[in-house]
Amino acid sequence: MIRKISFRDSWESVYMLETSARLLRLLSILQSRRDWTGAELASRLGVTTRTVRNDVERLRRLGYPVDATPGVGGGYRLGAGAVIPPLLLDDEEAVAVAVGLRTAAGGSVAGIEESSVRALAKLQQLLPAQLRRRVSALEAFTVPAPVPGPAVGAGTLTALAAACRDGQRVRFDYRQHDGTESRRDVEPHRLVNAGRRWYLVAWDTGHQAWRTFRVDRVGLRPNHAGPRFAPRQLPDGDAALHVLKGTGAAMWNYHTDVIAHAAAEELIPRLPPSVEVSPIGKSTCRVRAGSDTPQMLALYLGMLGADFEVEDPGAHPELMRHLHELAGRYRRAARA
Repeated sequence: MIRKISFRDSWESVYMLETSARLLRLLSILQSRRDWTGAELASRLGVTTRTVRNDVERLRRLGYPVDATPGVGGGYRLGAGAVIPPLLLDDEEAVAVAVGLRTAAGGSVAGIEESSVRALAKLQQLLPAQLRRRVSALEAFTVPAPVPGPAVGAGTLTALAAACRDGQRVRFDYRQHDGTESRRDVEPHRLVNAGRRWYLVAWDTGHQAWRTFRVDRVGLRPNHAGPRFAPRQLPDGDAALHVLKGTGAAMWNYHTDVIAHAAAEELIPRLPPSVEVSPIGKSTCRVRAGSDTPQMLALYLGMLGADFEVEDPGAHPELMRHLHELAGRYRRAARA
């Protein structure tokens, strides 16, 4: 007997598919952070807060422990013991995960090399044959170039990442570049990976200022988790840019200020983020540049692409001498 499918049956099927997809999306969102308000979840899902409440009840009936706190400051939290649903990846996502695991196997995080290889092997067993060949080709014909640098512990990274996520203060011992030890209490903001180094951008409660910490120099204390805090706004707005500016300036052995005869917006795109450019007028700006030696700085200043004057030249006799030597060398080369 052939059963006719009514419009009602078709509509109910579409409704159930949309609801199921939304429940998976809700589970994914709840796993990404510790606490969520109903309004935040509704905004992420594009539904009303009432629908969020109904979906939370559906998750509970399916066995997922979702804790709810009533009141103005209340919200939702995925409880302990939640069973993760099956991992579904499209082709691009599977390749991205495989590349990430392959890179992690030779990366700057200590102790995860073998774990990354095992996870990649398990992933390949779950992939369709065609996609498995693509991932296997990436693994077989990709050779990471070894780059020297300090390694950080996976446990330290995950603990700091969790503190950033949960808005929880952290206490740790910190070894500075000169070897001196200090004890810090910070409000962690972001982790930044720059080359082979990991940095923590955080508000230092003792110094009442933003600081950048090398994670390989961080020693978490036994009871490192502190009270919750309200997140602050990073002045630069971009944690990666903040780190690049700070680490670039910190690595200079020699620096100076010059007045460049060009608009700031003209020079900024041509210079690395670590170089500070401040507008003075429509066609002049101040450039704070640095390098390892006065000789190298003289070369870099010649690549500004604009005329410039060294501020307080009497304080930089070595730089002025190298500028004169370069000027004569370039004139002789041009005449030849």
